[in-house]
Amino acid sequence: MKFFFKIVFAIAFLLIETGNSFANTPIVFEGENLIIGKYLHIYEDKTERLSIDKVQGMAFEQSTVQTPNLKLNKSDFWIKFTVKNNSDSENLLLMIDYPSLDKCELYTQIEDGFTKQTISDTSRFSERKYNHQSFIFDIKIPTDSSINYYLKVNSSEQMILPVVLGTPKDIAEKLLRHDLFWGIWIGIVLVMIFYNLFLFLSTKDKSYLYYVLYTAFISLTQTSLSGYTYRFIFYNTPDLYNKALVIFPGLAGIFAVLFVKSFLITKQKAPFLNKLFVPILILYASAIILRIFNYDIASYRMIDYAALSISLLIYTTAIKISLQGYRPARYFLLAWTMFLLGLIMFSLRNLELVPDNMFTNYTMQIGIAFEVALLSLALADKINILKKEKEESQAQALQAAMENERIIKEQNIVLEQRVNERTAELKEANEELTITLEDLKQTQSQLVAAEKMASLGQLTAGIAHEINNPINFVTSNVSPLQRDVKMLIQTIETYEEMIFSDQDTEEKRQQIEEHKEDLDYDYLKIEIDHLLKGINEGASRTAEIVKGLRIFSRVDEDDLKMANILEGLDSTLVIMNSLINSSNISVNRHYEENIPQVECYPGKLNQVFLNIISNSIYAINQVHKNNGNGNIDISVKAENDTIIIDMKDNGCGIAKHNLTKIFDPFFTTKDVGEGTGLGMSIAYNTIKKHNGNIELFSEVAKGTLIRITLPVKQNAVSSQTT
Repeated sequence: MKFFFKIVFAIAFLLIETGNSFANTPIVFEGENLIIGKYLHIYEDKTERLSIDKVQGMAFEQSTVQTPNLKLNKSDFWIKFTVKNNSDSENLLLMIDYPSLDKCELYTQIEDGFTKQTISDTSRFSERKYNHQSFIFDIKIPTDSSINYYLKVNSSEQMILPVVLGTPKDIAEKLLRHDLFWGIWIGIVLVMIFYNLFLFLSTKDKSYLYYVLYTAFISLTQTSLSGYTYRFIFYNTPDLYNKALVIFPGLAGIFAVLFVKSFLITKQKAPFLNKLFVPILILYASAIILRIFNYDIASYRMIDYAALSISLLIYTTAIKISLQGYRPARYFLLAWTMFLLGLIMFSLRNLELVPDNMFTNYTMQIGIAFEVALLSLALADKINILKKEKEESQAQALQAAMENERIIKEQNIVLEQRVNERTAELKEANEELTITLEDLKQTQSQLVAAEKMASLGQLTAGIAHEINNPINFVTSNVSPLQRDVKMLIQTIETYEEMIFSDQDTEEKRQQIEEHKEDLDYDYLKIEIDHLLKGINEGASRTAEIVKGLRIFSRVDEDDLKMANILEGLDSTLVIMNSLINSSNISVNRHYEENIPQVECYPGKLNQVFLNIISNSIYAINQVHKNNGNGNIDISVKAENDTIIIDMKDNGCGIAKHNLTKIFDPFFTTKDVGEGTGLGMSIAYNTIKKHNGNIELFSEVAKGTLIRITLPVKQNAVSSQTT
C-alpha cells in the first residue's frame, strides 16, 4: 500500500513539473498573426482572491484547444504564457476577440516584478486606448527576446478566449475585415427589417410585426455579443450594456415565440405544442427580470435553458405542421435549419472539429442572415397563398353566383305565377281589411262620441243643477218683491191725492203716519232690500256658473294659446260642483303663487281634468258613500320650465296588476254600464300631445295620485307634430 502511494505521488509530481515545463515553452512569434490558445496555461481561482504573487506557485493546466472555452463560471481565471519575439517589430499587440468579458488584466514580468494593464467593460468606452470593443493590450518585446505574461479574466457570461498575437498593422487589418463583415451583415438585416415593417404597415398582419421585432432583437443580441452596442450605443453606460447582454436575447426569444405562434397558426394546427410555448415565455421573462436585478449568472443560465428549449420546440412544431401540408411551415423549417446549422458550425469551430477560418468565424451571423431572409420569403409566400385562396374563393363565389342566377331565372316564371296568384289573394284580403278598418274607425268614433256624450250628460246635469238653485232663489223673490212694489205704488198714489186735497198740513201728516202704520213701512223697506240682495246673489251665482262654463268649453280649443291652468281647474270644479256636493266630498286646493300661463289646448286639458275628477268622485263613493270623509287634493306648482299638477283622492285605489292597463283604450275598473274605458286613454293622449307626462300612483284602499307634468312652452317641432 505504501508503495502504491509513492507511485501516485511520483506521478502527480511529474504531472506538475510537466505542467510547469509548458510554461517555460515560449510562444515563438515570427511576424504574422498567431492564435495562441494551445500555448496557454490556465488556472481557476475559485476564491477570486489570489494576487499575482500568490498565483505563480499554483498548478496551471495547459490548454489543448485553439480557443479555450471557460464556460459560465464566477471564478477568476489566470492564464500564463511566454512570448519569444523572432520578428523585426518590437511593438506587438495581444487581442482577446471576445467583447463579452467583464474584465481583463495583463501582467508583464519585468526585473523587479510585474507591470499591469487593465481593460474592463464596466468602464466607459472612451477610456480605452484602442477604439475597439475587443480587449487589446500593448506588448513590447525586443527582437530575439522572451517575456513571461499572466492574464487574469472574469465575466458574468460564458468565457471564450480567442487570443491573437500580432503586429499593430496585422491586428488592424483583421479588425477592419471584422468590422466590414459586420457592417455588411447589419445592412442586410436592416434592409429586411425596414422592408417587412413597410409590409406590416400595409397589411396590418401581426406576423410581420413579430418578425420585425424578432429580427431587430436577435440582431441586437449578436451585435451586443460582438461588442458593437457597447461601442456605438452604450459607450457611456456600461451598466446598461451589461444588462442588454441578456435582455436583448430574452426579448428576441419572446418575439420568436409570438412570431411562430402567429405564423404557423399553432393554436389550430398544433394545440398541444402551442401550450408548451407558455413556460418558455415565462423563462425568458424571468431571465430579463433577474438581469435587471443584477442576478447575472442565473439570468445567463436561464437564457441558455430557454434557448435550448425553444430551438427544439420550434423545430418540432415546424416539422409537425409541415407534415400537415402547410407550405409556409416548410419555408420556416428551412430558415430555422439554416440558423441551427450556423450555430452548429460555430460550436464545431470552438471545439476545433472544423478549421478556424473566415467562414467558420462568422457561421452564426451567416446562419441568422439566411434565417431572416428565408423567413421573409416565408411571409411573402404566406401572402401569396392567402391571395391565391382569395382568388379561388372569389372564383367559386362567381361560379355560385352564376349558378344562382340560372336557378333564379328558372324560378322567376314559377314565382311570377305564384306572385300573381298571391297578389289576387292579397288584393281580396286587402279589400276585406279595408272594410274592417272602416268599421273599426266608425266603431272608434262612436265610442269616442259616446264618451264625450257621457261627459256632456254629466256636465249638463251638473250645470242644470247649479243654475237651477240661483234661478229658483231669484224666482222665489220676484213675487214678494212685486207685491211690495205694488204697495209702494199705491202709497205714492195716496200721497198724490193728499197733496192735492184741501186738508191742512197737520191733517195730511197725520194721514201719512196712519198710512205708514197700516203698510208697516219700516218692515217693507227691510223686506225689499233683502229681496233685492237675494235676486242679486242669484244673478251673480248664475253669471259665475256661465263664466266657468265658458272657460271650460273653450271654443278655440283647436289652437295653441297661452292659458291659465288654475282657471281651467277652477272652471272644471264649478261644473262638477253639484256632483261633488251631492257626494259630500271636500276639495282642497293648493296653488303656488305666480303660476305662469301655459301654452296649450285649454279645452282639451279641461276635458282631462274633468275625466280625472269624475274618476276620483267614483272611487271615493265606493269607499265613503257620502259619509263626509271623502277628499280630493289638488296642488299646482311651477318647477323649472314645467308645471306639475297633482290630483289625489282617498278612494278605493287600483290593484297593482291593473296599474299598467289604466291608460289602455277600453280598459275600466268600473262596473258594466258605468264607463267606456276611454276617459284615461283620452287623457293620456292629450297630455302626450302637449309633450307632457302623466303618471299614476295608487294603493288599494288608500287612494290614487295622478301627476301631470306640462311644459310651459311648446317648441316648434312639437307644435308641428301636434
